[in-house]
Amino acid sequence: QVQLVESGGGLVQPGGSLRLSCAASGFTLDAYAIGWFRQAPGKEREGVLCISSRGGSIYYKSSVKDRFTISRDKAKNTVYLQMNSLKPEDTGTYYCATEQGPLCSSVPREYDDWGQGTRVTVSS
Repeated sequence: QVQLVESGGGLVQPGGSLRLSCAASGFTLDAYAIGWFRQAPGKEREGVLCISSRGGSIYYKSSVKDRFTISRDKAKNTVYLQMNSLKPEDTGTYYCATEQGPLCSSVPREYDDWGQGTRVTVSS
C-alpha cells in the first residue's frame, strides 16, 4: 500500500526553523519527483519546492528560495523540507506528494499520492 506521512510541523516564532519529513512506504521515493505544497487557510494549495528523482530541486515560490531547502534520504525513503527564517506568511498545512514521473511539476493534479499534511504555524 502506497503511503506518504508528513511530520515535523508545529508552532514556531518568526525567524525560527522547522524540518518537515515525508516518509514513504509501499514504494521507493527516489523513482519519482517529490513535491512540497502548502495550503494557507482560505487559499488554494500551491507548490513550494520539488526534488526530481535525480536530486535536482526546483523552487515554485520565490519567497522561500533563500530560506527553504529540500533533500532526500534514500536509505530512509524520506524527503525533507528544511525551513529557516520562517515568516507568518509561511503558515499553512504542508503536504508532500509524488509526481507521476521523475520530473517536477508545480501543478497539483500531476501528483498522484498525497500525505495527510502537517500543520505549520508561524506566530509570535
